[in-house]
Formats: sequence, C-alpha cells, structure tokens
Amino acid sequence: MLAVIFKLFSKPFFKPFFKSFFKFCLAAAVVLGASCCSTRSPEIIVRNTSDFDRIGETVEINLRELDPDFVSGARILADDKGAEIPYQVVDGGRTLIFQVSLRARSSAAYRFGRGAPAPVPAKTRARHVPERKDDFAWENDLAAYRMYGPALAKENPSNGVDLWLKCTDSLIVDKFYADELERGLSYHVNRGLGLDCYGVGHTLGAGGIAPYTSRLWIGDHYTGYEIRENGPLRSVFVLAYDSVEIDGRRYRQTVETTCDAGSPLNKAIVRYEGLKGSFRLAAGIVLHNGKGVRFSDAGNGFAAYAEDAVSDAGVPQGRSYAAVCAPADGARIVEEDNHLLLLAPYETNEYFTYWFGGGWSRWKFASDEDWFKAVELFARARKMPLETELRQKLK
Repeated sequence: MLAVIFKLFSKPFFKPFFKSFFKFCLAAAVVLGASCCSTRSPEIIVRNTSDFDRIGETVEINLRELDPDFVSGARILADDKGAEIPYQVVDGGRTLIFQVSLRARSSAAYRFGRGAPAPVPAKTRARHVPERKDDFAWENDLAAYRMYGPALAKENPSNGVDLWLKCTDSLIVDKFYADELERGLSYHVNRGLGLDCYGVGHTLGAGGIAPYTSRLWIGDHYTGYEIRENGPLRSVFVLAYDSVEIDGRRYRQTVETTCDAGSPLNKAIVRYEGLKGSFRLAAGIVLHNGKGVRFSDAGNGFAAYAEDAVSDAGVPQGRSYAAVCAPADGARIVEEDNHLLLLAPYETNEYFTYWFGGGWSRWKFASDEDWFKAVELFARARKMPLETELRQKLK
C-alpha cells in the first residue's frame, strides 16, 4: 500500500503539490517546536538571609520584568507544594504583591500557572467617612486607625493618629460606624470585636508626625485625600495638609500611607513643600498618663509603648500598644511634651519614610514583650529586606 502511494506521488502531476506539502509540514514543526520551548511559567525565588523568621511579610515584584503580558485574574500563583497564594496587582498594573512566611536563612519558590485565582478575602481597606465629620479611616487584620477631617475644624483636632483596637481578622470599620451612627451602639464599648478607647486630643496619638524646631509643631486636620489602592492585601491613600506652620512659615504637607495585611505598622512617606530649609521631624506617641512601659532603640530606629487600655466607662480592656519606626541616620529618641518622640533630620521638599501603628493584648500580642519583640523584628527587617529573584521555568 505504501509503495502504491509513493509511486502515485512520484508522478509529475503530484510533484509540485508534494513539495509544497513538505515545506508546510516542516514550517509547522519549527513553529510548534519554538512555541513549546518558549512557553514558560515565570518563577519567583524569595530568600530570607536574616537570622530570624519572616512571617506574613509582603513581597513586591516588578511585573514588567516578570511578565509584560501579565493579566490579573488569569493566572494562579502557587508555592512549591502547589498551594495557591493570594496576590494583588498595584501601581497601575506595574507591581505584584503577595505574602510569604520564611524561616531564618531559607528560601522558597513560587510560580504562575494559567487559570482563575480564588477570590481573596479583604484584609485591608481605607475610606473617607463623610457621615462622621470627614473622618478618614483604614484598617488591616491587626488594628484600625483614623485621622480627623475638615468637619472637625471647630473642635481643635490634630494630625495625630487614632487607634481602634480590634480582635478579629474581619474588617470592622464600617460596622463600628454604622452601629454608632445608625443604631446608637457606641464604638467606645467593647461588644466582642474591639473598641475605640484611645485618646488623641491635640497630640500625635499613635504615631503621627510633626516638625520639630525649638518646639513640637503639632498640626491639625487634613484638607484633602486620595485613595490609590484599596485591598484586598494592600491599601494606599494620601492625606494632604495645605497650610502647616513651622516657625512662622507655611508649608504644604502630604502623607502617603500604605497599610499591608498582617503588618503591625503602616508605612508613611511624608513631604513638606515650601521654602528650602532643614529641621527635624518627630514621629511620636502620646504617653497619656505616662505610666506605661517604654521600649526603644535609636540604633535600630524604633520606639514602642505599652499602657493600660480602659474604656470611656472605666472598664479595663487589657493593654494597648503603639510604635514608630524610622531607620534613618542621626535618629534620636527623646521624651518631650508628654510624647515619646523619634527625631530624624529632614530637608524640605524631600521625601521622608517612617512606619507607625498599634495593637492590642487581646489580639495577636498577648503581652508587652510580644509587642516589643514584634516591633524590634519589624525594624530589623527594614534593614534586611527579603531578596527576590525572577526565573523562567519550562512548563
């Protein structure tokens, strides 16, 4: 039979057809082979070179380097055991973030496969709260925070950070406001999810920042806001303060805050725009009655505080915690104006980065020592970021 087919194709009539068919098959084989060899699954290697464990830490990957054609929602990220890893795309599609847990001096591999990823439960959120005098509130799975807005102008608000204690992974800000404003259930009372029992007044609260010259220049309410990312793993927003006084001069201040899931502290990038000059910035924690416990290390750039948490009705609520971190050269820690202050040099019109936040003894940090240890490791981790390497793996 094969001999007959071969003899038939040897006829002059079939020779042109046979040559074209052979060329087509050869080209198809080359294209198919090239396609198979170039179809690759991006692989990400993450290394922890430090001598301590890194638990639930956020990793950032440049998507243009990883995969210029990346489409969020069409790829599944998995670890080396095949378990799916939640992720979020931020910065207008330029950056991929996900969270890792690595033992000291260890590494792990993560790679993408095609498919629809599972929905990611929201662990962070930020929003303007016009129904409550222009508050700006945000939270992650450890704590909630708010800053005061223009509608409070007549009440002498500050640019200090208010801390809401919570004891659930779930988001509670919307519920707390709705309970307070619609149902008459005060968020100053613990109903099982947490409460607001932190006093701010005209102070820096739980990690606000202010210029420091011959005195501490605590500011007032924000004048504008912009939300840039809003969960599920990271929320980013900017608060603007249009007229900040420093020694008789006026500056415009912006604070870009990043809140990551699982992080005890928020990242803040601060800028004062105006006449060229220099002064110190003070990231601070109000000491309230001053009977709390301090723990600080200027070398590693952090200051932390622990005190009794007591509701407005005088009911003990465990211990509340606060901390600031700024691993900057020349940083100093002082106590002044009833604040624990972390001072660092600053040049106007430049960007200054620091971290701030708080926690509760009834959620994740059972003792003062647990909080202080978490803050210390957080500060050390800023100096030893996780290392990442991008590889291409054949499917």
